[in-house]
Amino acid sequence: MLSQVMEGLRVVEDGTYLDGTFGRGGHARRVLEQLGAGGRLLLMDKDPEAIAVAGHEFGADARVAIRRGSFGDLAHWDAVQTGLDGVLLDLGVSSPQLDVAERGFSFGKDGPLDMRMDPDAGESAAQWLARADEREIADVLWTYGEERMSRRIARAVVARRAQEPLLRTLQLADLVASSVPRGKSDTHPATRTFQAIRIHVNRELEDLERGLEAAHDALKPGGRLAVISFHSLEDRIAKRFIAARAKAPPANRRLPETTGFVPTLRAIGDAQKADAMEVSANPRSRSAVLRVAEKLPQAVAA
Repeated sequence: MLSQVMEGLRVVEDGTYLDGTFGRGGHARRVLEQLGAGGRLLLMDKDPEAIAVAGHEFGADARVAIRRGSFGDLAHWDAVQTGLDGVLLDLGVSSPQLDVAERGFSFGKDGPLDMRMDPDAGESAAQWLARADEREIADVLWTYGEERMSRRIARAVVARRAQEPLLRTLQLADLVASSVPRGKSDTHPATRTFQAIRIHVNRELEDLERGLEAAHDALKPGGRLAVISFHSLEDRIAKRFIAARAKAPPANRRLPETTGFVPTLRAIGDAQKADAMEVSANPRSRSAVLRVAEKLPQAVAA
């Protein structure tokens, strides 16, 4: 959704922009093309491979600063303290991560059951599945994957690990497929399970909530926030975050009146989706949803 993102960010030549999910730099390259000599581009990513690409391609550009870490921690970066004119968060797993079997994100390729975006932080999917009890596994699959068969899959995981450790992606994918009736859907039975475990291992929704708050606080008046989500859990958080800061909550006659609501964001248009041409070129974009909001001056009252 490159064109929609750039239209949403509305880049100005001397602005300061943060790409919190560098990936392989598609959006960053376009932002940099529109920045002048006085502009600034801040790049973040958890993935050391993404940071290596950023350093190789942009490290020599004086306008660019690079930091390895979660965008949830952007408030702790000194380069952010002077304020931002735009923030981009392109959520979820990147295509390079999915395509490399060794990263353990894909149930279509056999690899170690890892799933960490930062392989140096936290526990892997295999480590978590080895220690979590049945109830915790079921709760994660239901909460982050909206998997209706969460309890059945959790029981199967606990039973299988008593016989052998779950260490490979195809082990887990085959176990889920054998535990869940496929029905008429073309979607692989392990899709929701892999999504849920990945979100849990990487604390993705917690990072998103912290990152949205930090981005909101760092944006200058008139600055833009652009969030690309790939499933309903992420999009729901982004949608509610923007709405809570753009619209006054409904009145409740049973509660005393509170001080007047002062909006701090303005939603820019409705949620956008990739057009047919992009979906044809990149089928993964079919589930992408873009939301854009603009920071308002603090003096604006409802």
